Amino acid sequence: MEITFFQGLWFLLIFVLIAGYFVLDGFDLGAGVLYPFVAKNDRDKAIVRRSIGPVWDGNEVWLLTAGGALFAAFPAAYATTFSGFYLAVMLVLFGLIVRAVSLEYRGHDPQWGKVWDGCFTVGSLLPALLLGVAVGNIYAGIPMDANGDYAGIPLLGLITPFTLLCGLLGLAMFLAQGAAWLSLKAPKPSDLQARAAKLRLPLQVIALVLFAAVSVYGHFIIQPAMDPALGALRWVFAILVLGGIGASIFFALKKDCDLGAFLAQSVSAAMLVGLLAASMFPNLVVASADSVGPAITAMSAASSELSLMWMTGITCVGLPLVLAYHVIIYRTFRGRVTEEDLAHY
Repeated sequence: MEITFFQGLWFLLIFVLIAGYFVLDGFDLGAGVLYPFVAKNDRDKAIVRRSIGPVWDGNEVWLLTAGGALFAAFPAAYATTFSGFYLAVMLVLFGLIVRAVSLEYRGHDPQWGKVWDGCFTVGSLLPALLLGVAVGNIYAGIPMDANGDYAGIPLLGLITPFTLLCGLLGLAMFLAQGAAWLSLKAPKPSDLQARAAKLRLPLQVIALVLFAAVSVYGHFIIQPAMDPALGALRWVFAILVLGGIGASIFFALKKDCDLGAFLAQSVSAAMLVGLLAASMFPNLVVASADSVGPAITAMSAASSELSLMWMTGITCVGLPLVLAYHVIIYRTFRGRVTEEDLAHY
C-alpha cells in the first residue's frame, strides 16, 4: 500500500509536535528533577520555579496537541498506544498534574513547602522517565492481537532493558537541558547558577553514552525493519544529534556561553526525535516478534483523506498562532531572573 501525501505529511507533523514538546517541556521537566540538587535554600528554589513558571503550561500544549493530532489523524495508532500504555499514561498525567499544583501552591503555602517541593520533583521525574520508555516500546515493538490491541502485561510488560535504556536516555537529555536552562536563567554570579553550570558537562556526557548504548542495542539486538530509502537521512540525524551534544559540551567548557549550551542541547534533542521518525517510517507502532497482529502504519491507521485535508487547513492557521505565542512569551520573559521576579514564587 502506497502512502499518500496527507498521510506522509501527518506522520511528519506528529513527530514535529513531539520534537516541540521534547525541546520545550524537556528543559522545565529537567529543571524540576534537578530542583532538590541545585536549589539549596528558599531563594534558590523560588528562582528555579520562576525560571519555568511563565512558560511551562504553554510548553505542555505540544504534548496535548500531539495526542490530539494522533487521535484525529491515526485513530488506530492512538487506540493501541493509549489503551495498551494506560497505566503508564495515567502515571504521566498524574505527574504533570501534581507538578502543576505544586508550582501554583508552593509560593502561597509555605507551611507545606517541603511537600510541594517533593511533589514538584516527583511530578517532573515521572513524565521525564516514562515518556522515553513509551517511545522505546513503540520502536522495539509490542505484542498485539489480530484487532491491533495491546496483548502484553500492563505496565510491567513495557519494561525491558532496551525500553529502560530509552527512558534513561530521555531523562538524561531532559536533565542536560534543565541544567543548561537554569545556568542561562539564574542570576549570575550566584551559587545556583554555578551549580547548574557545573552539572551540564557530566549530564551531557551521560546523554552521549546512553545515546551510543541505545543506538548499538537498537541496531544490533532489536534490529527493527527500516525503510532503506531513508538510510542517508538517518545518518544525517545521527550526526546532528552527536554534533549538538558535542557543541553543548564545548559550550559547557566555556564560561560565558550559557545560551550556546542551551541552544546546542535543544538542537540535539530535536534531532533525536527526527532520527526516531526516520527509523520508524512508515510505522507508528511496531509489532513484536510474538505479535499476532501486524504493525500499525501511517497507511493502515490513517483517517480519510478528506479528514486529513481539513486538519491540514486548520493546522496552517493554528500552528503559526502557537508559534507566535511562544515567540511573544519567551521575549517577554527573556533574561535572567531578578529579585523583583520572585514576589509570587
